[in-house]
Amino acid sequence: MPVSPTTGPLSCPGLCWRGPRPRPYTMTCWLHMLGLHLLLLPTAPLATGCPARCECSASTRTVACGRRRLTAVPEGIPAETRMLELSRNRIRCLNPGDLASLPTLEELDLNHNVIAHVEPGAFANLPRLRVLRLRGNQLKLIPPGVFTHLDSLTLLDLSENKLVILLDFSFQDLRSLQRLEVGDNDLVFISRRAFAGLLGLAELTLERCNLTSLSPESLGHLRGLGALRLRHLAIAALEDQNFQKLPGLLHLEIDNWPLLEEVAPGSLRGLNLTSLSITHTNITAVPAAALRQQAHLTCLNLSHNPISMVPRGSFRDLVRLRELHLAGALLAVIEPQAFVGLRQIRLLNLSDNLLSTLEENTFHSVNTLETLRVDGNPLACDCRLLWIVQRRKTLNFDGRLPACATPAEVRGDALHNLPDSVLFEYFVCRKPKIRERRLQHVTATEGDDVRFLCRAEGEPAPTVAWVTPQHHSVTAASRGRARVLPGGTLAITDTRPQDSGTYTCVASNAGGNDTYFATLTIHPAANRTQSDGHNETQVGVRFPLDLTTILVSTAMGCITFLGVVLFCFLLLFVWSRGRGQHKNNFSVEYSFRKVDGPAAAAGQGGARKFNMKMI
Repeated sequence: MPVSPTTGPLSCPGLCWRGPRPRPYTMTCWLHMLGLHLLLLPTAPLATGCPARCECSASTRTVACGRRRLTAVPEGIPAETRMLELSRNRIRCLNPGDLASLPTLEELDLNHNVIAHVEPGAFANLPRLRVLRLRGNQLKLIPPGVFTHLDSLTLLDLSENKLVILLDFSFQDLRSLQRLEVGDNDLVFISRRAFAGLLGLAELTLERCNLTSLSPESLGHLRGLGALRLRHLAIAALEDQNFQKLPGLLHLEIDNWPLLEEVAPGSLRGLNLTSLSITHTNITAVPAAALRQQAHLTCLNLSHNPISMVPRGSFRDLVRLRELHLAGALLAVIEPQAFVGLRQIRLLNLSDNLLSTLEENTFHSVNTLETLRVDGNPLACDCRLLWIVQRRKTLNFDGRLPACATPAEVRGDALHNLPDSVLFEYFVCRKPKIRERRLQHVTATEGDDVRFLCRAEGEPAPTVAWVTPQHHSVTAASRGRARVLPGGTLAITDTRPQDSGTYTCVASNAGGNDTYFATLTIHPAANRTQSDGHNETQVGVRFPLDLTTILVSTAMGCITFLGVVLFCFLLLFVWSRGRGQHKNNFSVEYSFRKVDGPAAAAGQGGARKFNMKMI
């Protein structure tokens, strides 16, 4: 790091510069410097000495020995030095005692040497060291005890080395470390206790390594971690437990993971992020399920991913989100209410996509929007963009003005520069109108394919959706037996009796909508089967068991049952009311029939009475 000529008493501004000079001129310079110091009588103490081929500054206590082809730490460095630069030399090894005479050293720069080995205790006598840079060396392993007694170290840069593995307790003595850089190495494995002891670590960067997975156990030791940057890694999935043990993590960056195709719903569980960046991956959809738990998120970056559509309600739960970046993707469709729930959105970046429009009903409210980037899109300048044109004087386009791609009359014109007279000519919508109003009634047999036509016109071109008898919406993006073909035609394959009913075509655009009805009747089919060499005809009648049929049948059965029960109770009530008013016993007087003859005369004894009980 070169030192400015004006930063210390060893400089001579206007009289001398650091570079090859003829010897007489150098002697003259030093004489002028000596005379100037004698006259000014400086109060700052001079350094006791300066190593050869180095530059020293007493005011900042800096020694700069960069690019001097040194093979070892030079001798004669002042003991009061605070900053020592030894970058871009040829130092191969650090031994105990090389830096022992620098107890006040606070920053040590050893970047871009050829250091392949650091002996334990090499930094043992540097209790005030705060910054240690070992970037761009040949280190393959960090042996135990290398960082002993570095109690004040806050930044350690080990990037661009040849580290293959991080052993257990490699950094256990660095309790004050706040920032660790270990990117651009050949790392294939991080042991479970590699980060043990890093209680104060706030930032960790892992990039351009050979890691294929993240160990939740190793990251679990970083309880105080606030920012994690994971770049250029060959990791194919984010597991549910990756970050669960990082409750203090606020900023997570995932960049250049070409094998990542999906973000699991539980991969961010346990985090309370304020900033999330997932860029340059192969995810094809907005990870709405994973984002649902990040209610504290204020900045979200999903740029440069092959995401083609933003569905309705994708960011519903991000009520604190202020910045959303979806630049450089393959966005072609943003559904209505896609940004519903974003009550505090301030910046929206949709630049360099395939969008033809951005409707106002996409937002929860456009009143909070301050910066909008839609440049680099083939915008169709019609009534759907009228809300942007009306705010073109107050919206901030970040210096990238969006321009019209169609119609041809205004192609290439920036929205910001359009005159007000153009608004009534190009930014006017025409309500959709379905051209053929003739009622379509189709009768088919089970298993047939049927189609219903629904052609609509309007400005801009309307979108067509169908509503089934079961109140399900069928669009061009739907998958299944029913789908909408280009032009609005509804196609139903392999029809079934439960498909019978009334279908509604809805054509809509920014100007309004129009509807049309069609009916379908499906008759069950007769199935012919062969058994034991004989032809038998079996007529299979399948009755549709939809929810309505089940409810009606259940209601009729309940009503019949309740009616029978009520009738029985009514009979019991009538019987009980009549009880006690009738006698249960009655007397019957019986007289024998008279018969002529002595036998008859002998048997006449008068009338007899019988008492009978009625049950």
